[in-house]
Amino acid sequence: MQSPTPGAPQGAPTDTRVHALDHLRALAMLMGVVFHAALAYSPLVQPIWPGADRQNWWGVDAAIWLPHLIRMPLFFLVAGFFTAWLLAQRGGAGLARQRVRRILLPFLLAWPLVHVATSFSTQWAMQYVDHPAPLLVLFRQLMAMPDPPSLPLSTGHLWFLYYLLLFSLLLWGARSLDWDRFLGKWLDAGPAVVSLSLPLLLWPGFMLTGAPHPAPEGLLPQFWAMLIYGPFFALGLGLHGRLHWLAPLQRCFWPGVLLCLGLYALFLLRLAEGATLTSTPWWWAAIEALIAGWGSLLALLAGLRWMQHANALMRYLAASSYWTYLWHLPILLTLQYLLMDHNWAWPLKFALCLSATLAICLLSYEWLVRRTALRRYVG
Repeated sequence: MQSPTPGAPQGAPTDTRVHALDHLRALAMLMGVVFHAALAYSPLVQPIWPGADRQNWWGVDAAIWLPHLIRMPLFFLVAGFFTAWLLAQRGGAGLARQRVRRILLPFLLAWPLVHVATSFSTQWAMQYVDHPAPLLVLFRQLMAMPDPPSLPLSTGHLWFLYYLLLFSLLLWGARSLDWDRFLGKWLDAGPAVVSLSLPLLLWPGFMLTGAPHPAPEGLLPQFWAMLIYGPFFALGLGLHGRLHWLAPLQRCFWPGVLLCLGLYALFLLRLAEGATLTSTPWWWAAIEALIAGWGSLLALLAGLRWMQHANALMRYLAASSYWTYLWHLPILLTLQYLLMDHNWAWPLKFALCLSATLAICLLSYEWLVRRTALRRYVG
């Protein structure tokens, strides 16, 4: 996918690729796999993660929640940028066709397959694993009931596609009502105003959900998720053709990094006292909003500063990121189930699960997608 250069004037026609966005997308995908692999060894998530191991370490929690607050907002920001590019290149009809081919169809086809694969491996683990995760124990107890309850349907880890479709529909409505002019006015206020106001826009969403915030996997759209991820999608839309607009923020990069690390230290201190499930105190939500807003902007600035040159490996990872995103979780959970009864050190289990998951995803991408018709849909 081609996109405008960072230095191009707004609206200038250009076909130069912004390699930084491809690289950031690849890194965000990799961080997603690392995040899910690490959850098995997180003390905080052990009661609710089906692949949770007997071993855990507090350092895992200290390491994973900062990228958790940044990577999905960054995904939506990049998605918004390329959505604007598609609108500029192909118009509304072209964008609609692309959304059907690249998002709706893969979602509808992958959703039941991922569900069946995950259910099959989970049922195997419930029956054969001698040291199951607490959630598997709960599933066993529920299944032993005379009339076991059925679990509600959810989008699972494919919720990103669900919300991307939703934001695309909202974009169509906003353009029809000419509401997108408010986005232009927001950006016209300047990067300082946008960077200061972005956490304020995110703040209500973080107050409406738990901390750390969960994945909005329900079939009913979650208002808090729209409040958190919608502003990033909108910001990505507005940055199309004007990435140079971010240049004045580069001089604040290192102070911003130090500030976000300090805020994250406060976040971890509060997290050590216990997570929240349904709502978050206003001051804790403010910390999350600041980290998510400024951390995502800092990641974008880092990409534009250090990742502007073509890199064959990162380009390959970016191209395969969609396929890896679709299938990594059922593969990873299966591997975590297989290792549950082994009394190996958890770093070894983590490394094996992570490397094997990535290897299977990349090899299957090479064999099934890269040189086949599937590339038009998930390549």
